[in-house]
Formats: sequence, C-alpha cells, structure tokens
Amino acid sequence: MTQSNEKIIYTRVDEAPRLATYSLLPIVKKFTEVAGIEIETKDISLAGRIIANFPQYLTEEQRQPNALEELGELVLQPEANIIKLPNISASIPQIKAAVKELQEKGYKIPDYPEDPQTDEEKKIQKTFNIVKGSAVNPVVRMGNSDRRVPTPVKNYAKKNPHSMGKWTKESKSHVATMKAGDLRTTEISKTITEQTAGNSRIEFIDTTGKKTVLLGKLPLIPGEIIDASAMSKNALRTFLEEQVKDAKEKEILFSIHLKATMMKVSDPIIFGHVVSVYFKEVFEKHAETFKQLGISPNNGLGELYAKIKSLSSEKQKEINDDIDACYSKNPKLAMVNSDKGITNLHVPSDVIIDASMPAAIRNGGQMWGPDGKAYDTKFVIPDSSYAGVFQKTIDFCKEHGAFNPSTMGSVQNIGLMAQKAEEYGSHNKTFEIHGQGVVQVLSESNEVLLERKVEDGDLFRMCQTKDLPVQDWVKLTVNRARTTGFPTVFWLDENRAHDAELIKKVNVYLKDHDTTGLDIKIMAPDDATQNACEIIHQGKDAIAVTGNVLRDYLTDLFPILEVGTSAKMLSIVPLMNGGGLFETGAGGSAPKHVQQFMAENHLRWDSLGEFMALPGSLTHIGKRTNNPKALLLSETLDKAVEKYLDNNRSPSRKVNEIDNRGSHFYLAMYWAQELVSQTKDEEMKNKFTNLAKTLAENESKIANELLAVQGKPIDIGGYYKPVEELAIKAMCPSETFNNALDAL
Repeated sequence: MTQSNEKIIYTRVDEAPRLATYSLLPIVKKFTEVAGIEIETKDISLAGRIIANFPQYLTEEQRQPNALEELGELVLQPEANIIKLPNISASIPQIKAAVKELQEKGYKIPDYPEDPQTDEEKKIQKTFNIVKGSAVNPVVRMGNSDRRVPTPVKNYAKKNPHSMGKWTKESKSHVATMKAGDLRTTEISKTITEQTAGNSRIEFIDTTGKKTVLLGKLPLIPGEIIDASAMSKNALRTFLEEQVKDAKEKEILFSIHLKATMMKVSDPIIFGHVVSVYFKEVFEKHAETFKQLGISPNNGLGELYAKIKSLSSEKQKEINDDIDACYSKNPKLAMVNSDKGITNLHVPSDVIIDASMPAAIRNGGQMWGPDGKAYDTKFVIPDSSYAGVFQKTIDFCKEHGAFNPSTMGSVQNIGLMAQKAEEYGSHNKTFEIHGQGVVQVLSESNEVLLERKVEDGDLFRMCQTKDLPVQDWVKLTVNRARTTGFPTVFWLDENRAHDAELIKKVNVYLKDHDTTGLDIKIMAPDDATQNACEIIHQGKDAIAVTGNVLRDYLTDLFPILEVGTSAKMLSIVPLMNGGGLFETGAGGSAPKHVQQFMAENHLRWDSLGEFMALPGSLTHIGKRTNNPKALLLSETLDKAVEKYLDNNRSPSRKVNEIDNRGSHFYLAMYWAQELVSQTKDEEMKNKFTNLAKTLAENESKIANELLAVQGKPIDIGGYYKPVEELAIKAMCPSETFNNALDAL
C-alpha cells in the first residue's frame, strides 16, 4: 500500500481483454507490489453488470457489488487512478446470450422482455436498460479525452508497415447519407441561462392535445448547451429503398454502418429499418408469424433464423425461400464472415461504424462479399452528422492512393466527452415516437425551450453539453498545442446548430489562455478531414479537437490507417477533479479472438494497449504520492515496451506461434531486465536480479511450455462469465514462468 493509501483500480471486462487479464495482471501485481502499490479489480463486464443489477433474484453467494456505481463515485475523487479495458457495449442479442449463460450456471436472472406487458416486465426491462449499450463510458468518463499513438508504436509501424489495400480512381465505393429528415438537418440548439435553468421535462403532445411525459425530471444548469432533433421514419425508409436500388444498379456491395451498441436506443431501431427494407417482402408476408414468434428486425437476421426453427419444416422452407428471393433481387450484402454466411444484417452489434469504416478504407475501400472476395461497397450511414468525414477520406485516397504507414504523420485527438457530453449521453433522452404531434422540452416555468414536429415511428433525440467540460476541453487543447507545436483544429461546423453554440464558447474560452505562436483554427468536419489528410500525407502531425462521437470515430480512423489498429492508442482521460482514467484501446475484434481461443487455445489479443496505459497510471500515482519507485516502474516499462516491439514479440494470428501469453512473458522479462540495468534505485535493481536471470536462462523452456498447450479446443466454462480456476489455468500454463514470478 502506498503512503497515502491510494491504489490503482484495474477493470475486469469481457471477451479477449478479460482472458488476457488472467495472464497479465499477476505479472503487473508482482512488479507493482515491490513499489508498495496495491492493485484492486472491479468487475464491469456485461455479466458482472447484470448480476449487480438483479440481486433480488440471486443467492447471497451469487450477489456481487455494483462495481460501476462504485467507479462512478471514485472518478469524482482526486485520488482516482483507473485502468479501463474495453468492455462490451451490449446489444439486446448480447444481453440475451449473457442471461442464458448465467441461467445455465444457476443464476435465476429473468429473461429480457422485449415487449413488456405487465408492470413487473416493464420494471425488469428498465433494469436491463441500465446495462444495455454504452453503460460504462458515460459513468467513468468524468474528464475529457487525450488520445494519441505512442511514439514506440508509431516508430515500429514506420519500420514495419502493415499492409494497405490498393485504391484506384475508378473505385465505385462511396458513402451514402441522408440529405434531409435526419438528426443533423433537423437539429436545433440553445444555451441555458439563469432564467431557463432548473428541472426541465420532455413531453409529447399528439394532434388531439393529449400529453405524454417522456422524461419527467431533467436538471439543466446555466451555461450548458441543449439540442433537439428528430429522424423521420418515412424519410429514412425512402432513403434506404433508394440506396438498395442504387447498389444493385451499380453492382456493388450494400453495407450499413451504425453504432447499435453505444447509441443503444436510436441505432438498433435504424438497423431494424434497414433489415425490414432489404427483406421487405419477407417481413410483410410473414408479419403475423413474426409477431407470434417475437421476431424484431432490430435484432437482425440472426435472431430471425434462430426463432423460425420452432416452426414446421414446410413453413421454415417457405420463409427461407422468401429470404433467398430477396437476396437474388437485391444487391449483395457486405459480410461479417463469408465462410459462415454471416451478413452485415445478421446482428446489430457485429458492424460498428468506428471500426468498420476505417477497416474498409484501409482495405482499398472494399468489403468482403458472400463469395469471400473483396468488392467496392456502398457504405450506408443514414445520419449525415459525420458521414462526410469518411467520404472525404475516401475521396482523398481515390485521388492520392492509399496512405503509406512508413511515411505518414499522425493525428492526435482532444475529445470533449466529460459529463456525458453530446450524443453519447443522450440514451435517456432518445425516444421512438408513437403518434403524430410535437415533442417539447419545457423549462420549470413551462417555457418551451426546444420543439420538434414528429410523426409515428420517428426518433426524437435531445442532447446536453455542460459548460465546465467545454472549459476543460479548451484548456487541454491549448496545453497539447503548446506541448507539441502541431497545427490544431476544432472540428466544428458553424452551419450546424449545436456546433454554432459550441463555437461561441470556444472563442470566449480561448481568450483565457496564452495562444501566442500557436496554430489553432476552427473548421467544419469535412474541411478539417481534407486538411488532416493533407498534413499526414506529407508526413507531418496534427491535433484534431472534436466532440464526443467524432472523438470515437477519428481515434479509430487515423490509428487504423497509421499503425493498423486502434487498440495501440494511448488514451488518457485527465479527470476533472484531479484523478486519472487510463483507457487501453478498442475491443472491436475481441469476439473473433475468443472464438479462435476456444477452438485452438491460441489468443491473438495484443495487450499493447494495456502496456501503454500502465506507465501513465504509474506516473500519476508516483507523482501524487511522491513514490519514486512507481516513477521508475513507469520509466522502465516504457523501455520494455519499445524492446518488446523491436523484437517483434506481439501475438501472431496463427496457432502454434507466439500468442498473448507469450507476449506477456516477454514483456515481464524485458521489464525485469530494464529494472536491473537502471542505476537510480539499487534496491529495485537487487529485487529483480533473480527474476531477470531466471527468465533469460529459461526463455526457450518457457516459450515452449506456452506453445505446447496450443492446437486443441479448450473449455474455460463460459463466454460471458468464465470459471475463474479454468481461465487462470488456461492463461497461465507455464509452471516455470509461474514459479519464477512467485519467487519475486
């Protein structure tokens, strides 16, 4: 324990990063113990969140504390020091799968009620909604984001460039987005004053004058920006029908790009419209059957196939034939897994825009078709808010060819996300409207603050952005621009309602700082994309200063082009009350990693994100608690990571080659060696001498022990909630390595 009783909180999450934790955390704990640092874990996995929210259904032994609530309180404290790994932002199919697994393990969690009828079912659904979608990030991100590719990672990528697909000027790939009736074009915005602050509410008033309170108590404080917008169901479906037809005529793949996990209310509904437009004849013809089976297009084709298995073979054949007829008539779909026939429309959480669009751009603008070959693609992004960013990048690649990872520069990001800023904090203020009329945001004194006309099936969304996070965002931006000297651009569009309000604040708060000699501009996202592409094409670096969703998109887009993945990002969240949150990259490919692990006992997850987050966390605690040993651990770990990369110890994708466990062994060996070779702390040198010697002498033996277990299926007792003993045994299979660590 440190002098001031502070500790590092390490989050337990899902899928591949969870498995990796069983192997990496014992190493980290052993090294940090020597510096008197305690590491405590908090379970914020999907299964952990479900268990924590349904204690009344469980036995005393099965219950567990609500770790997310605890973290929500901790991030407001100055001593907060949290390493956050990527967790599942749960879609309904994922929640159902997790519940099924927990039920099979004896947890009497209720089923997820998709169409709740009774008060009890409504209460259960409300509880599940706490878990659904991006339940974690809005709680823990009580600060703005500072994301960049670490220097060792960038240097390695330049020396060892990843493959890039070939771009041609003849490419038919393009982004399709709505021109009207979407969330951007209908957006209105205003800043709250002293007079309009207080408890607001959101009401729907239909054409007969009947009022329905959608949200009864919504506190608003002076200085915050509020927005309202509506997506027209009719405009959306007309747009989708046009795009399906156009993709067929152009003979290119049709793909939809949403974020049905993070945008847990709006995007699954939009996804459902895509499914029911593409398979229109199927959903119209079999509407009654689907209603009886509880089939919703929002959950994708995968659920449809699963649920019709309860029907007679004749009825199944009829539905399958009708589905095949839609496939024949319509454009080919982009695939998630061509070998298994899993399309872009099977599961809403399979294709996540911030990961899928950069991967396609990296692949020469192509996605995989049903035959396993790559084809030009129509990228359908219904809401036009940020669709242009991807189209501008595509246009740049068509003109200049693919970016060259050996020579291209880097785009760092300062992201506005504190206190649930913008769209990602909108879940409780997003509604599917039933009826025709208006939705109003009303002040405590019944003044109409915002109003949107709506029709049946439209989506209404309200967002908030508080003033203190904006001030902090501007301060972070100026500090970063001063530290680097890079050209810095706020990606804000004066012609978009929300951005226009934000620009007013940025111009005011920039005056609070010395910006002499700094290159700081404001540009609309499309122009800013062009500008950033030109800068990095020349091998120079830039800083993008963005809102919450663009932060997410850009910190996947540019790193995937620059270094091949966004999992290797350094992602620091300086919490507004003085603490630190250190995030470890993206987890988009984690499900595939787990599938391979189960089949071959080979985990290809690269823990580099965790490696990069640790030095920041150690430095933070070292400075706060005046602990030079913590600072030394940070410094030597940075050097060990560089050695790890230079010696190419990252996990291989192929079985019977180095995997995640082997990469952890090498990190431990290099870290121990760096601690022995340093001259600042004799005690630390002596502590690690035996470990460094033992690991070096037994390098080939340990590597062979780690390889020997690969090549056959492994059972760890669960996907969402593995059996701890089985998972630890699977992820720590080298007795030689385990014994060496134990001896430290």
